[in-house]
Amino acid sequence: MTEGRSAFLRVGLLILAGVGVLVGLVWFLGGTRISDGTIYESYFGESVQGLEVGVAVRYRGVAVGRVTDIGLVTAEYGVGSDTSLDQTTYRLVFVRYIVDSKRLGRVPDTETAVKLGLRARLASAGLTGITYIELDFQNPEKNPSMVVPWTPIGAYIPSVPTTLSRVEDATKVLIEKLNQIDIVRFADTANKLLENTNRLVAAMEEQVRGADLPGLTANMRQTSDALRRLADNPDIGRILAGSAATTEKLTQAIAQLPPLIASVQAVAKRADGGVADTQQALVPLLRDLAAASANLRDITASLRRDPAQVLTGQPPPRQTGNGP
Repeated sequence: MTEGRSAFLRVGLLILAGVGVLVGLVWFLGGTRISDGTIYESYFGESVQGLEVGVAVRYRGVAVGRVTDIGLVTAEYGVGSDTSLDQTTYRLVFVRYIVDSKRLGRVPDTETAVKLGLRARLASAGLTGITYIELDFQNPEKNPSMVVPWTPIGAYIPSVPTTLSRVEDATKVLIEKLNQIDIVRFADTANKLLENTNRLVAAMEEQVRGADLPGLTANMRQTSDALRRLADNPDIGRILAGSAATTEKLTQAIAQLPPLIASVQAVAKRADGGVADTQQALVPLLRDLAAASANLRDITASLRRDPAQVLTGQPPPRQTGNGP
C-alpha cells in the first residue's frame, strides 16, 4: 500500500510539473520578456473567462505585448465618481496591457489608429483554450468607438465583440422577438386559413364533379378537328393566295393615287384659269350683243309705226295735237 501511494504521489507531482512548464512556456511565448512599452486598455462587455495576466497581446497573430491587469470598471473607476452606476459603461471589464512599440514599427498615433478602425477583441489560442487579446483594424462605421465617462489610465483602444458573442446577441434578439409573437393567435389564424382552404377545395371538387367533362372534351375535340380540316382545305390556301395578290394590287393602286390626285388638281387649276379667261372675253361681246339687240328692237318698232320709211328713208311728218 505504501508503494502504491508513493507512485500516485510521483504521478501527481509529475502532472503538476508539466502544468507548470506549460504555463511557463505560455508566459514566455506570450511576451513576458516585454518590460517596457506603452500602456493601453480596452473595455469588454462580455465574459473574459480564460484571459489571465501575462498572456499575449497579438497584432494579426504576432506577439507585441502582454496583459498586465484585469478587473471591473466599477472597482477601478466607480469609486468616488458622481456618475450613476446604472450606466452600462460601469458594467464592463477593463483589460490593461503593455505593447512594445519596437515590435510594431512605424505606426500612427493611437487616436488616428482608432479613427482608422484599430480595435481589440478576445481570441482563443486553439487547443490550449487560453484567451488572449487580438489587435486588428475593423470597419469603423460598423464598429464605432464607445465613449467612456472616465479618464483611462492607459491609451484607450475600443473593443469589438467576438463572433460567438455576436451570435449569442443575435440569438437573444431572435428569442425576444419570438416571445413577442402571440402563438395562440397565430395558431387560430392558421386553423381558420386551413379551414377556408379545405372548403374552397371541396367546392371546386363539387363543381368538377357536376361539370360534363366528357362532353366538353368531345366538343373541344370536334372543334379541333374542324379547325384542322379547314386549315388543310386547298381552297383556303387559294383564297389566301388570291387575297395576298389582291392586297398587293391594292397597295400598288394606293401608291399611284397621290400623283393622280396631284394631276387632277393641276387640271382643275388650269380649267379654272381657262374659265376665268373665257368669262373675261365674253363680257364685252355680250354687252355689244345687248346693245345690238336694243337697236334692233328700236328699228323694228319704227318700221311697225312707219313701214314706208324703208323706201323713203325720211321720217314721217310730225302730227300736231289739233287734228288735220
